[in-house]
Amino acid sequence: MSAPYVIVGAAGQVGGALLEACAAKGLPAVGTVSRVPREGCDVFDLGAAADDPSHAAALVARHRPSVVCIAAGFTHVDGCEDDPARAMRVNRDGPGALAKAAREHGARTVYYSTEYVFDGVAGPYAEDDVAHAVSVYGESKLEGERAVRAADPDALILRTTVVYGPEQQGKNFCYQLAQRLGGAERMRVPGDQVSTPTYNRDLAAATLALVAMGERGVFHVAGPDCVDRATFARRVAARVGLDASLVDAVETAALGQRARRPLNAGLRTEKLRAVGVTMRGVEAAVDEWRSRPAGRGWVRT
Repeated sequence: MSAPYVIVGAAGQVGGALLEACAAKGLPAVGTVSRVPREGCDVFDLGAAADDPSHAAALVARHRPSVVCIAAGFTHVDGCEDDPARAMRVNRDGPGALAKAAREHGARTVYYSTEYVFDGVAGPYAEDDVAHAVSVYGESKLEGERAVRAADPDALILRTTVVYGPEQQGKNFCYQLAQRLGGAERMRVPGDQVSTPTYNRDLAAATLALVAMGERGVFHVAGPDCVDRATFARRVAARVGLDASLVDAVETAALGQRARRPLNAGLRTEKLRAVGVTMRGVEAAVDEWRSRPAGRGWVRT
């Protein structure tokens, strides 16, 4: 049997989609979790690995992987502002330790990053545009990219954004949208945060394709639609029969969020398309999700 993928963060939506994609292709895979249990998964914590890199070495020695995908992280953007030390431990130091352990074993490293490494002044952004984070979260992920590449120069860094799709915990934006609108509640959504929503199953498929091609360095993996969050919400709502008029577009400043958000952002994907990998737009992705439900239920199918 070939060496497995080790997917760090299997309880999250990216990690869960990766496990699903590996199973569909017959690729052996082992998931890890830190707090949220998932059947068949190992226990591993990036913060613990930051404090003691032997945890990372032990994980790699235990499973002897061919690829280590670091899909876990401290992703609560406002929470990172309140605890920058934790953000750096989990998003930079732990991934750096794991990439080092993977490299020493001969495994490949895939690290998931974010459009929040950019300031959102002149998006959408290409891979070689200058990164300038405006939040602790964005800075910690940018530092994570650097730490991973320092430990493994052949690492694959995948920047993505506004990820949605089926997930075990039901935490992503579409779940929140369905819960609110399904209960006939109004929902305030930023009309001035422009981004490129990304279907998690397409992100997982792109990951496997890029690894199979032997790609390295930075790739932007995001959906083709560059839209503000309120427009995204209305398009999802309309596709699944929810009342899109309940979505109220507001300015980000009115939401009183702790961390600054990149407003005019999004990720350009010409580099991804040049190697033959494409992503689905909002309507096609939502249709596929409804036709193949998984994880926590979100709308009637």
